[in-house]
Formats: sequence, C-alpha cells, structure tokens
Amino acid sequence: MKDYFERSMRALQLAGMSERTQEAYTRAVRKLVDFYQKTPDQITERELEDYFLHRRNVDKWSSATLRIAYSGIKFFFVNVLQRDWHIFTYLRSKKDKKLPCVLDQEEVFRILGCVKTFHNYACLSTIYACGLRISEALAIQVSDIDGKRMMLHVHRGKGAKDRYVPLPRETYHLLRRYWVTHRNPVFVFPAVGRGNNQAPTAQKPMVLDSLQGAFRRAKFDARINKRRVSVHTLRHCYATHLLEAGVNPRVVQRYMGHSRLETTMVYFHLTQKGTEEAVNLINQTMKGFAHDLNS
Repeated sequence: MKDYFERSMRALQLAGMSERTQEAYTRAVRKLVDFYQKTPDQITERELEDYFLHRRNVDKWSSATLRIAYSGIKFFFVNVLQRDWHIFTYLRSKKDKKLPCVLDQEEVFRILGCVKTFHNYACLSTIYACGLRISEALAIQVSDIDGKRMMLHVHRGKGAKDRYVPLPRETYHLLRRYWVTHRNPVFVFPAVGRGNNQAPTAQKPMVLDSLQGAFRRAKFDARINKRRVSVHTLRHCYATHLLEAGVNPRVVQRYMGHSRLETTMVYFHLTQKGTEEAVNLINQTMKGFAHDLNS
C-alpha cells in the first residue's frame, strides 16, 4: 500500500503538480481506498463507477469536490496503475457558475482592524493590497520585494506563472515594519512557532490553517454576516475594487495572473460602478407599479 502512494507522489512531482495538488490528489485516492478497504490495484472499473455515483447521489458531494476526486483518481489509475479504462473518457462534473462573494472597502477594513496578531494582520493586508492567493502570500520571500520600483514579484503562483504586481507604498512600509520584528533572511512571513519566537530562524513560511483561523475570528468580531467569505475573498475584493476605480480590465487581468480575460470580466458583475444611474432609471420607470391595493 505504501509503495502505491510513494509511486503516486513521484508521478505527481514529475508531472509538475504543486504541493497542494499533490495533497489533494493523494487524499482523493486515500478516500477511495478507505471506502472499499482494499488496495487500489484490486478495485475494478465497475467499483470505481459505483464509488463516484455513491459520492454524487448519496453523499451529495459538491461539483468542486467531485472534480478533485475525478482528477486525482484518474491520474493515479492512468499514470501509476496504467489502467486504460473507458470510464476516464467521460467523467465530468459541471462547474458551478456562482459569483464570488465580495466586500466593500469599509467591510474589508473592519475585518483587518479586528485581526489580533501583527503577523496575521500584515499577511492578510498584503493579500488584499496585492490581490494574492493565500499560497502566494505565504511564499513571499525577501528577494521578491522590489523597493525601488515598488513592485512585488509573484513567482510561486497557480500554474507556476510569474507576474509582477504593484506594491502600494503603505503596504511596503507595513512589510518592512513586520520584517524587522524577525529579520528572517528568506521569508517575509516565516512560521512563528508555538511560542511565537521561531520566526528568525524558520525554514518554512507561516501555517496556512493559522492564517485562515485568524481571518475567521476577525470576520466574526467584525460582525460580517455574508456567506462564503474567506481569505480568498480579499483577492476577489482587490479585483472588484480596482475595476470600480476605473483600472483597465486588461491591467487587472495581468495583476490577477488570469490566463483569460473572461475570468477577470466576472468581477464586473460585482461592481457598483455605473449601476447607480441604472438603478435610478429603474426606480423612475417602475414608479407607481406597486400601488396600494386598498386605494
């Protein structure tokens, strides 16, 4: 059993998958093994079909969870076990077309104002100010900051795509103030350790779960009741607020690291820019429509 997982990890690394993808794909295979209580090489194509139907119809897994399971298990069976099964030619899970939740600037500042610790505050503020994914923020190294050009080099992003994003002056000074508290030679956000004293010599960045927990507590303290608000929401807010400020969509696309402009254009659905006049016209047009039934 151990041999299969080692071979899987080797194949995932050779395929250039990120660490998070490696973990997700391996977890998908482990759930399949736990479900049938036997090694993967003993699982048949019919059993695999039954497994996916069970997860979809009985466990009611979301489309996103199913897509990860499909991809991870398919990769394992095709590349490690070398199974050429027909099921892998038609596995599909439609992507939910939900608009992301977005906060206005006042709500963002309320949440950040409720973050209790300096390291979490500095990291979350940088995520919003630069439109970063959480993994990108945690991986920032000292050498990534160009203080002369006021740019941040993001080169550990999704799909290993490099990009430069503007580093707001206030954020630059915030990062300097935080860095001098630990002076780690490599990481801007090093792991602080249990006693909050390991940052100067840490060999790895802050723990993702710790940052997410700090955000959830701050969101609760700020009394933000909107659904589906997470650390990643700060990235959505960055794109939306830039578009509302009049920044060219092509520029926003580049800063977000999107391959397709269509991905960036989703944020136009979340903006308030240009809608005020339309709302006023709608109110004028519909005036008197909902008349008093008693009149």
